[in-house]
Amino acid sequence: MTMPSTALDISGIAELTHLGVIRVAGVEAVKFLQGQLTQDVALLSLSEARLAAFCNAKGRMQASFVLFKRSHEEVLLVCSRDILAATLKRLSMFVLRANAKLSDASGDFALYGVVGNTLNTIESIADGSRPAWSKVDIDDANLVFLHPGAGLPRALWCAPAGSPAPQGPHVDLAVWHWLDVRSGIAMITQPIFEAFVPQMLNYESVEGVNFKKGCYPGQEVVARSQFRGTLKRRAYLVHTAGTPAVGQEVFHASDAEQPCGLVAAAAANPSGGFDAIVSMQTSAAADAADGRLTLGTATGAALALLPLPYSLLEDI
Repeated sequence: MTMPSTALDISGIAELTHLGVIRVAGVEAVKFLQGQLTQDVALLSLSEARLAAFCNAKGRMQASFVLFKRSHEEVLLVCSRDILAATLKRLSMFVLRANAKLSDASGDFALYGVVGNTLNTIESIADGSRPAWSKVDIDDANLVFLHPGAGLPRALWCAPAGSPAPQGPHVDLAVWHWLDVRSGIAMITQPIFEAFVPQMLNYESVEGVNFKKGCYPGQEVVARSQFRGTLKRRAYLVHTAGTPAVGQEVFHASDAEQPCGLVAAAAANPSGGFDAIVSMQTSAAADAADGRLTLGTATGAALALLPLPYSLLEDI
């Protein structure tokens, strides 16, 4: 399989119309979220953001978020629009008497992705070398630094609706999707609702799970998977000449009947073909040479493994 070049010079702004915002506001907003998410919201400072997951009782992810505080009593959860309404409804069921109000604030904020050298031109304080999950406030806007995609620095710009958009060349949303894939981090969307525990998407390796915090739905399953060394599925980056779809099965040549994995995210590579994040059995990934991984069926398009852009946290 011919592997496309990834040495692309991408710089500019993408409007992130596929994302929405859940606002959690009130004096007990942080306390409420502390009991629901995989992340330690209580310890999160105003200069940080985090990846976080909302799981069911079996530890399967119902949603994932880029989470940050606009103030000590206002927390924003940025997630995929296709699961936002259902996620808001589920989270609201747990509020009970907590002094916290949840709402769909997608119309209240504008979301943009910033990539490449454009980061350095937005504001002198916005240094593209900042570590992932740091946050900079620029007037009323919040700039959250994400994991690089294809080696390029990236950030999420969130500002009140009607605010001036960040300035820079236009970047197609399809290209941003590809950069998301090349970051190695898949966000939960409807096709993979409740398909994975966090470790199956490497969330523990990209600061998406805090193992020292208190209880949340599914915590026992998530902790047991980590501490008992039972992680048999991980997320991997792949390239293919086929056209992968989120939720599509992946097969290994050793078993034509049972899939070994599932596509968690996919996007067209600007240089040709498609790249994808596949959550699959570690044993299948260890024996993935010579076209032994295929898409959709045992005779589908071949998948080639690519290196992950971050190190995996080894089983504790």
